[in-house]
Amino acid sequence: MSVELHAEQFEALRRAAADGVSFDGLTATYDPETDSYAFGTPEDHRDGLSESGFHEAASEHAAYVDNWQFFAATDRTPDRRAYLRWLERAAEHAVPERYDALADGLTRRWGQLRITAELADGRRRYELRHVEDVGVDREHLERYDDPLEARAIAKTDDRGRYRPLKTAPSLRTGWVFADLDGRELVETIGTLYPATVQNWHREREGELDVSHWRETAERQTGIYGVVEELSVEQVEWIARSCCVDSQCLKRREWDEDADTPLEAPRGEGAFPCREPCSLVVAAARRWTTLEREDEREYTFTLTPSEKEQLEALIDAVADGRTEEIREADVYEGANRYRARFLREKRMHDGNLCGVPTEPEEHSEDDHSEDHEDADEE
Repeated sequence: MSVELHAEQFEALRRAAADGVSFDGLTATYDPETDSYAFGTPEDHRDGLSESGFHEAASEHAAYVDNWQFFAATDRTPDRRAYLRWLERAAEHAVPERYDALADGLTRRWGQLRITAELADGRRRYELRHVEDVGVDREHLERYDDPLEARAIAKTDDRGRYRPLKTAPSLRTGWVFADLDGRELVETIGTLYPATVQNWHREREGELDVSHWRETAERQTGIYGVVEELSVEQVEWIARSCCVDSQCLKRREWDEDADTPLEAPRGEGAFPCREPCSLVVAAARRWTTLEREDEREYTFTLTPSEKEQLEALIDAVADGRTEEIREADVYEGANRYRARFLREKRMHDGNLCGVPTEPEEHSEDDHSEDHEDADEE
């Protein structure tokens, strides 16, 4: 695409040439002894240039100058610069090829976000929307401009339910940030997915400070101090329950400890999870108290199909598939009608097959710990 060299860009390049410029294939230097400039790109190199000749070369390769001015000459935080370059695949494509692509829009995915970088009217602009809204015209989406407005988007899902975990795959749809600059884009992403850009950059730089489960557990106090009791196997169950793609879009980097990796899938997310989050710790606290219970043997009478139906129910609830199973899908074990039929047949006085949870001789005082635990919750 054709890029116009602006006066302020050339002036910035002219001043920087005194110290030497080398960025993404662009080189520019000034020799005070000969009062001449040198200008180079992978396609062209010129020495002994006057200031007007230097300006002519820069104008002919304005895309290289614009790219340098945007990424190198502008004051940006290292993580923001690296992220914006990642968005347009700067490490993979030469400047002219990349600028041609930016004219049509370069798109990346970040969790459930679809980010499009464009070059229009001589400046980079970014559009941000939900991946499920691809192809939807902007006028049919709720438009936002202020990065802080993303707080409302992140708060609830499409059904209006509160989202305690911001990186859960439940971000609501139907919105667009249509005209963000680089700073606003990263700020908006930080509101939707806190610290993900920063941790992504730290990981790329080899500086991600991971806090593993055991050291995280040892830091807990009060009612959460009990999570230290969990064994490696139980921590494995927690990771498999909470820290997979269906529950969280982060890629788990923490393990039991630095020397004891967990076998649970780490996830495929672009951004890393450097420590067990507060939601995982809260769930672990509850599971710790539940794991203190002794196992008991219960005897139920079920048909083979009813046993398989209970197994299907557990799988459907654990995988969040209950909403997908229609009333007419009566061959599905987690079908609502089948579940209601099973309840009518096998639940008596609130107990499966009429079998009480506690033996009849169990005293009411034996439940005191459970009640206290519930009060703490």
